[in-house]
Amino acid sequence: MLDKVAPNHTAPGALAGLRILDLTSVVFGPYATQMLGDMGAEVIKIESPEGDVMRAAAPARHPGMGAVYLNANRNKRSIVLDLKQPAARDVLMRLAATADVFVHSMRPQAMTKLGLDYETLKRANQEIIHCSAWGYGSDGPYADKPAYDDIIQAMSGAADLSRRQGLTAEPAYVPSILADKTAGLHVAIALLTAIVHKVRTGRGQSVEVPMFESLASFMLVEHLAGAVFEPAEGPMGYQRMLAPHRKPYRTADGHITVLPYTTKQWRSFFTLAGKPEMLDDPRVTDAALRSRVIGELYEMVAEIMPSRSSADWLAALEKADIPAMPVNSLEDVLADRHLAETGFFREYDHPSEGRIRTPASPLRFSDSPATIRKGAPRLGEDSRAVLDEAGYSDTEIAALIDSGAVRQAA
Repeated sequence: MLDKVAPNHTAPGALAGLRILDLTSVVFGPYATQMLGDMGAEVIKIESPEGDVMRAAAPARHPGMGAVYLNANRNKRSIVLDLKQPAARDVLMRLAATADVFVHSMRPQAMTKLGLDYETLKRANQEIIHCSAWGYGSDGPYADKPAYDDIIQAMSGAADLSRRQGLTAEPAYVPSILADKTAGLHVAIALLTAIVHKVRTGRGQSVEVPMFESLASFMLVEHLAGAVFEPAEGPMGYQRMLAPHRKPYRTADGHITVLPYTTKQWRSFFTLAGKPEMLDDPRVTDAALRSRVIGELYEMVAEIMPSRSSADWLAALEKADIPAMPVNSLEDVLADRHLAETGFFREYDHPSEGRIRTPASPLRFSDSPATIRKGAPRLGEDSRAVLDEAGYSDTEIAALIDSGAVRQAA
């Protein structure tokens, strides 16, 4: 049963009182700022007249409110500014004077052209944290190149892994927005670090989170492998991850995942499999040797698993304390009893989109829980309210809207 909650919790999150101006789009930046919004931060999403491109990503009930957009932009308000107009830029600078964080995902050249670099914003707000969430480090030769998830998967080596494992003849993308979401986590960590620094020192700073470097760092934790050493002690690529038989195993009636990991677990597995000759085999008992020949052991597992049904294997493996679980489809994840009982999925009524289901924040805090206070906004839904709070008069707001510098949702 899904946990159904209304998006009107009043418990203050740990970041309550923090104001973030969010000029990011797609998933990279919005995923990061949504996490901070879940923790109580006030996030003002500043969009172009065309809006965040993910608004158009299907499926959707209404134009501009696509499913991925809804899942990456809750707990935010939307104001539309046409930054090509000086009046809109003036509005942004006025908002920046009241903000703690300014985060954007535009390329360096575009930011300089708009006059929204750190040095310029610092003149409006000495304590502002200015975060650039872009494709490549600004001091490298790729700085002004466009970057999207597929591009960064290819550049970081992620797309090469299935070929190295022998699963595909050619490089292949991971079928998830891997680079955007991974780099988004880096943005959230970077901003929290800068916020702690500001609390301690009273000083803001410029922060840079490049997607390429973030995902390359993420991939190379294990896959730098032999190249960790100079000179190299073997090839790159973590061999356990790249073993061809490291995959869900076919049983007599389906598939399960099983991972004997320790010496005890490997010996227990071969006991269950009726292979006593393997119990004292050095490939099982010697952890260093086992690491070098892990592909051979996984191949044995693949040969053994079809001898029983999935249910029989899962019961026996659980009794032997060997890690094993079913292989879920996406639909199975939605119906998973553990996720249901932990309240992982939340439902709420969105003002324009009706009943919405979303994964809740997986983070748990005993004193400052993450909350869903507001669904993802329509394009320009909060323009008037944000301007009013910034001190603009009704006449000034009307003039900004009439000029097109600001747009307000109908």
